[in-house]
Amino acid sequence: MITCERCKATNLDGGQYCDECGAPLRPNSRSNPAVDASGLNLIKAEPEGQNGSHSPADVPQPEIVGRKSGPALNVSSSAGSTEQAHAKLVIVRGKSVGKQFLLNSAESQIGRWDADGGIFPDVDLDSDDPEAKVSRRHARITFNDGKYLLEDLGSTNGTFINRGKRLLPGTRQPLNDGDEIIVGKTFLRFQIVK
Repeated sequence: MITCERCKATNLDGGQYCDECGAPLRPNSRSNPAVDASGLNLIKAEPEGQNGSHSPADVPQPEIVGRKSGPALNVSSSAGSTEQAHAKLVIVRGKSVGKQFLLNSAESQIGRWDADGGIFPDVDLDSDDPEAKVSRRHARITFNDGKYLLEDLGSTNGTFINRGKRLLPGTRQPLNDGDEIIVGKTFLRFQIVK
């Protein structure tokens, strides 16, 4: 068993993220240099303004961001970011068909928003996943040297590309324009923005 350093919950061996709070797990680790004696974090897990590490006030709610008619548009860019989107995910099956998430960072996390756990994914499927089949930290898309890779982050219900085999947690798989990504019961279409 692995004990989470953030919330002290016990998790099964081999897990990468805590089942309770979603924090990264460190097997065989007795102390955390990023936590002082009072239990306060000395180092943020992710730099401010990147990969969903916004304060709750900076995270737009999908109902507010969407247009009044037609599919909602959730811009996953950081507040004040000038970077152009290089790809997008479009919900093709699920509660919010047509909803789009723009990807403009080298790394974009897919999951469910959790203010208590400090989890603010770039692709927040919280309002689009009524049965909570998507994990808080479900998957990650990375963009490096013109290539896209998809990685499952130890999700409960798995991540799939083009209805193939379930991705092994921590193993990055190539992602191509037009690929279908399944997370929980939500089907997303990956599209490169040209």
